[in-house]
Amino acid sequence: MNISSDISKTSRTALFVPGDRGERIPKALASGADGVIVDLEDAVAADAKAKARQIIREFLDSTPDARVLVRINAADTNEHAEDLALASHPGVAAVLLPKAETAEQVRHVNATCGKPVWPIVETAIGVLAVPELARAQGVERLALGTLDLGLDLDLKPGSAGGEAMLDQARFSLLLHSRLAQLPSPIDGVYPALADKAGLAEAAARSRAAGMGGMLCIHPSQVESINAAFSPAAGEVEWARRVVEISKQSNGAFSLDGQMVDAPVIERAVRILQRADF
Repeated sequence: MNISSDISKTSRTALFVPGDRGERIPKALASGADGVIVDLEDAVAADAKAKARQIIREFLDSTPDARVLVRINAADTNEHAEDLALASHPGVAAVLLPKAETAEQVRHVNATCGKPVWPIVETAIGVLAVPELARAQGVERLALGTLDLGLDLDLKPGSAGGEAMLDQARFSLLLHSRLAQLPSPIDGVYPALADKAGLAEAAARSRAAGMGGMLCIHPSQVESINAAFSPAAGEVEWARRVVEISKQSNGAFSLDGQMVDAPVIERAVRILQRADF
């Protein structure tokens, strides 16, 4: 049976913070992000990983109310086993597994540290394995690593053609998350920190495509992404009206000149659920 983390598995924003920068962890937790990912992988130099584990453990020991996610190193690295030992800490709510490519990798992480797993799909092999990753023991949510996947597939970053290819990976994660009854997957990072308009556009596009949230690399991105993945006030008011009227109706009805039937009512219910943050 899968277990769930106490950090919302439908988080809109999951903010990375380098594991060897302990002073940044409290700031990340106060940023407004729905979840904070303390990173042991790409954000930490090879010779600093042991120190990063020590810093994270000391922070969690001294801050018992804190709950974080941890991105460990990949299954084929020398750091993997030590990372899993840290991930068993009570302050770790879930584990992000980079370059996930098999259900056995996910099962091993879950069985070893007893925590829900968010496999990150960021290789060609991982994309092909999405159906089994979505049904692996211990999986809680799928995530897409757009930068690494783009590199693996030799896509041009930020190009229309590159995004078209990444959209196929997004669809695969979305489809198989739905079939496995997982929350909507979380999308990759937007790397251009100074491009606030581009971030807002990318986040809105991701939400329209069915993704459930985005990974963040800086606290300045949190507000914009949260806004994009939260219903606007007008949507919420419309949804409330639909749900209230539906309680008094025996079938389809008209609202503001538009027909409202079962699929529309369900959409309204989901909008209200997404607004409940």
